[in-house]
Amino acid sequence: MAIEIFSRREQKYLITTTQYESLKEKLKHHMRNDQNGENGRYTVSSLYFDNAERDIYFETKNKLKYRQKLRLRVYGQIDPNGIAFFEVKQKHKNVVHKRRLTMPLSEAYRYLETDAYGALDEYDTSNPQVLREIDYFRRFYRLEPAMVVAYDRHAMHGLDDSNLRITFDFNLRCRKDELQLEKGPYGEHFIDPDLVIMEVKVDHSVPLWLVRILQELDCEQRSASKFCTSTELLSKGEFKKTDVEQTTLGGYSNGYDQ
Repeated sequence: MAIEIFSRREQKYLITTTQYESLKEKLKHHMRNDQNGENGRYTVSSLYFDNAERDIYFETKNKLKYRQKLRLRVYGQIDPNGIAFFEVKQKHKNVVHKRRLTMPLSEAYRYLETDAYGALDEYDTSNPQVLREIDYFRRFYRLEPAMVVAYDRHAMHGLDDSNLRITFDFNLRCRKDELQLEKGPYGEHFIDPDLVIMEVKVDHSVPLWLVRILQELDCEQRSASKFCTSTELLSKGEFKKTDVEQTTLGGYSNGYDQ
């Protein structure tokens, strides 16, 4: 059963495919491929939400100390009757908090199509309390489906610490039409196909052996918001393109976060 409520620290890196290949070789002594997908590889498709004022975009872009996003996500092949993850991702003081539930994708669509308040108990969901929180967030911000973001992922877990997780995201694309996830993971590329977004996810601190590997391969921690970058690309010039912000080498943050 998927964990529905958890907190962790995340560090993002923008690396080249060459660095990825070198990292993958060095990490095999410390980490294993995720059990999902084929050798830890699968597609991630997400429907993101925002309002007419783009409040979620500006909260993220301006790096508010407390900010949150709403998204509907499917891993791997998409079946309208298959399982989807509906989640609120919150960030506060560099700690990521996730509150999510699972429900059939068709049931999530049914919920989104109704304007009626209350009556949430009628939906087939793994966590009615989280659905109430999602419903409050959605209505308070007047959120509507805004865009689909999809990418191919390679995920790994620590051999000695299963809570240590590293993900590599490739072939990142987005679209603002045909917002049904089952239409497929197609769209415009919003990051150079030769670049990879790497995320290091830990409960507390990055282990020293990993810091040394990242330093050895000159991996620089950088802000790389998929949500903001996709919004800016799809806005066709309405918003200024996000500047990629560099921090220090090997995972020591100087305060930038995304």
